[in-house]
Amino acid sequence: MRATSVRRPILASLAVLSLTGACSKKQEQRGRQAVPVLATRAKKAAVPYTIEANGVVIPYQSSTVASQVEGIIRRVAFQEGQDVAKGQVLFEIDPRPYQAQYQVAAANLARSRATAENAQREAQRYAALAQQDYVTREQADQQRASAASTAASVAADQAALAAARFNLENTTIRAPIAGRTGALLVREGNLVHASGATPLVVINQISPILVRFAIPSTQLPLLQRYGTVGGLVVTATPSSGSESVTEPTAGPIGLSVGGGDPAQAAGSTSTGQGGGPPSGTRAAPATPSLVPIAQPENGSLSFIDNAVDTTTGTVLLKASFPNPNKRLWVGEFVATKLELFVEQNALVVPTPAVVTGQQGTYVYVITDSGTAQQRPVRVERTAGDLTVIASGLRDGEQVVTDGQARLTPNAKVVLNTPQGGPAGRQGGGRRGVAGAAGGPQARAARGAPASP
Repeated sequence: MRATSVRRPILASLAVLSLTGACSKKQEQRGRQAVPVLATRAKKAAVPYTIEANGVVIPYQSSTVASQVEGIIRRVAFQEGQDVAKGQVLFEIDPRPYQAQYQVAAANLARSRATAENAQREAQRYAALAQQDYVTREQADQQRASAASTAASVAADQAALAAARFNLENTTIRAPIAGRTGALLVREGNLVHASGATPLVVINQISPILVRFAIPSTQLPLLQRYGTVGGLVVTATPSSGSESVTEPTAGPIGLSVGGGDPAQAAGSTSTGQGGGPPSGTRAAPATPSLVPIAQPENGSLSFIDNAVDTTTGTVLLKASFPNPNKRLWVGEFVATKLELFVEQNALVVPTPAVVTGQQGTYVYVITDSGTAQQRPVRVERTAGDLTVIASGLRDGEQVVTDGQARLTPNAKVVLNTPQGGPAGRQGGGRRGVAGAAGGPQARAARGAPASP
């Protein structure tokens, strides 16, 4: 009986060890199951070489309209924010004082001309009499000097008449350029002064319009190389902002209309049969959310500064945009994209496929045997959602775009669709696909809880 009591703890320990070993072996088998990933193939494509920068919209021309004469504004001939043509009447100042000055100058000129004509005739008579010794030469010289003096008076009165006409014409203020008017800074009945500190209105030409931006000076050699071929294409995208517009009277132009919250549309958190609102509860109407859409505008490079800013190490550029729909507004911040050239047959992969580690950048390449092989690559540049690979990868090779965090070198993989289902039987045979589709790791990748 004593021997039997000793064997029982030993047998119990052996049973626990065998059970633990079986669990460990089972966990090891689970750890070797195929990892679900998303993948795509590296391909060659035409990729544009672009330089992105932040810019600000400036007017093509800008004019600060001010009065050149002093007086009372009698009429304002336009509305604030109105588009005006060059030469269009904007303001009318009381012209009566300047009309009187013009008439006085005209009368003085007429008097001076009459006096000058008489003095000229007297000078001619005295010159003839002096040749016959009827008058002295001194008298003839005095008449000649008097004629020259009256002729100078005529010239002075002509200049005075021109100044009076200029002031009279400036009582009608016209638009110096074509463009859109800003806020009206004076009203009818206000007294304005010649060359006053406060302008009457500011006119900005916004069609066409300019965008000013700066690029790093390191890009200047490429800009000089490809900028001489022709007008480089520049794209400007206005900042749309993150706040939604909820005004019910807002128009649909440039806005994205989305439905309201489904829970709010139901009117209550508790619903009746069939998914509708409970009896006696009125469903609240869905509130549409109007989100501004930022539409890019296309233009061309029109100006390259002749010097590099030594403070920032950048070069100032300007691009011209037709802006027919007035989407670009003066003072607005925009995201600009300057296209220098298009690189043909560039090897590209999606940017999420490239992983940066301690040893540099690498990708996971799926081999024919269904395993993920870590491959170091050299990245040339990024272009939007694509990354241009300079070396380390070949055209047509399959790379992992999602699921790299769960991969180890030479790990078995199974391809999933973006919706979470298996794409084919790769990486684990028949059981590999089934295990990836229904095993705990696959369910965890799809967001479903893993079964114990």
